[in-house]
Amino acid sequence: MAVMTAPPLFELRSVSKTYPGVAALQGVSLSIAPGEVLGLIGENGAGKSTLMKILGGIVAPTSGEVVVDGTIHTSWSVKEATRAGIAFVHQELNLFENLDVAANVLIGREPRRYGWLNLIDVDEARRRVTAILQRLGVDFAADTPVEDLSIAQCQMVEIAKALSLDARILILDEPTSSLTLPETQRLLQVIAELKKSNVAIIYITHRLAEIIECADRVMVLRDGRHAGQLDKTDISRDTMIRMMIGRDLKTMYLPPAAAPEADGLSLHDVVTDAYPQCAVSLEVRRGEIVGLAGLMGAGRTELAETVAGMRRARGGRILLDGKAVTAGSVGAAIASGIYLAPEDRKRTGLLLEMPIDGNVTIADLSRLATGWLVDRTGEREVARVQCSRLSVAAPGVDTMAFTLSGGNQQKIVLAKWLSMQPAVMIFDEPTRGIDVGAKGEIYGIMRALADAGVAVLMISSDMEEVIGVSDRILVMHEGRVSGGLAREAFSEHAVLTLATGGTGDEART
Repeated sequence: MAVMTAPPLFELRSVSKTYPGVAALQGVSLSIAPGEVLGLIGENGAGKSTLMKILGGIVAPTSGEVVVDGTIHTSWSVKEATRAGIAFVHQELNLFENLDVAANVLIGREPRRYGWLNLIDVDEARRRVTAILQRLGVDFAADTPVEDLSIAQCQMVEIAKALSLDARILILDEPTSSLTLPETQRLLQVIAELKKSNVAIIYITHRLAEIIECADRVMVLRDGRHAGQLDKTDISRDTMIRMMIGRDLKTMYLPPAAAPEADGLSLHDVVTDAYPQCAVSLEVRRGEIVGLAGLMGAGRTELAETVAGMRRARGGRILLDGKAVTAGSVGAAIASGIYLAPEDRKRTGLLLEMPIDGNVTIADLSRLATGWLVDRTGEREVARVQCSRLSVAAPGVDTMAFTLSGGNQQKIVLAKWLSMQPAVMIFDEPTRGIDVGAKGEIYGIMRALADAGVAVLMISSDMEEVIGVSDRILVMHEGRVSGGLAREAFSEHAVLTLATGGTGDEART
C-alpha cells in the first residue's frame, strides 16, 4: 500500500453513486497530495468517469464525503470545485472552432479594457496565452484559428486552457490520445514542472507506459470498486493489467497463421494533396499487418484518405492484386474492397444519433434495398451477426451509437466494413481512447482479418502498439516513406530515427 508523504489536498471518502438499477461506484476512496501524480486506471465502465464527475462537482455522490484541505464539504458543486482549484482536460474536445486559440483558452475570463466600454483586450489575452503555449512548446500561435488546428494541436489547447486556471489539482483524461511521441514527452515534462509547483495531477490513460513514466502512485478501479493501488516501486505493466481486468493479458503480438501472399495493395509514386512534392510507394500484402509509423504531420492520414478515395491523388497508381483502382473516388475504393476505419470515429466513422444497425449497414444499403425500401429485417440480422462476431456489448442493435463505450464504437465502425468482405482494411489510430481489454480484442480482429487474406495497414502513434502488433513497419517522414523494418529489427530507436528523417543505417545503430 502506498503512503503519501504530505497531508492530502483532496479526498473522496467511501463514495458511492447509484443510478436506477446500476451501482456505478461502490465505496471508493481517493486521496491526492500536493505535487503528487496519481495514475487512475481501469477498463471502460470501471467507474473512472463517474468518480471524476463527483470530484468536479458535476454529479453528487449517493453517499460518502468530499474533503478539501481537511474540511468536509456537505455540498459539492462545479463552482465549489473550481474555487478549490480543480481543472479538467477532457478527452473529448470542447473548443469553439470559429475563435482563435487565445479566445478559447480564456473563454469567460477575458481581460478587459476601456473602462465602461468593457471591451475584450485581445492583445493582452494573446500575450497571456502565448506564455502558456511557450511553456507547452507547441508549434502554433495564440492568434491561430482553432479550425486550422489538427486534433493533436486542439488537445494541447485544452491543456493550455486548464493551465490558465492556475489549478491546484489538474485532471488529465487521456491527454495524449492524439499526441505524437515528442508531444507526449513534452507534456510529461510539463507535468514534472507542475509537480515542482505543488500542483497535484490525476492522470487517466490507457497508455500504461506513460503511467510508469510519470505516476508516483497508481489507483485501480474495476467494476465500480477500488481494486487496489501501487506505489512507485511496484508499478509495472503486467501488474496494472492484472489488477484492471482480474487476469493476465496475452502477449500483444499474434503471429500470422501463414506467410503473406504475393498479392495485395500496391502504391506506385502516389502523390497526395498534402505533400504534392513527394511520391509514395509501398506494398501491403494479403495476410500481413503493416504498421505505418511517423510523427504527427508526416502525411500518414492524408495517404490513407487518398487510398480510400476521400482525397484526390495528384499522381501515381493504386493497385489491388495487380489491377488499377480509380484514385480519388470513395465509390471505386469501396467497390474494390478498400475500406478505412478513420482516426476520429465520432466525426467521420459513425452517425452517433443513429442506432447500431443503421451504422453497420449504411455503406451497403443497395444490397438490402428493393427500390427505395430497405429490408429492415435483413438490416437488423446483418447487424446482429456482426455484433455477435465482434462481441459488441450493447442491449440490442437498436441501441444508439453515442451511448456505447469507445471500444464498442470502434467495433461498430469495423462491423460496417466486415459485413462487406474487405480486401484491404486501413486502421487509422484504431485504439485511440480504448481500454486495454478492448485493445486486445481489436488486435485479435486485425489478426483474424489478415489470416483470412485481408491486407491490413495500421496507422498508429502509439509506439508500443506499432511494435507490438505489426508484422512489418513502414515509417513516414514529411510526406515520404523514409524506411521499413522487418520484425527482427523493431525498436523504438529504429522507428524514431526513421520518423525524424534518419536513414536505415542510422536506425540499425
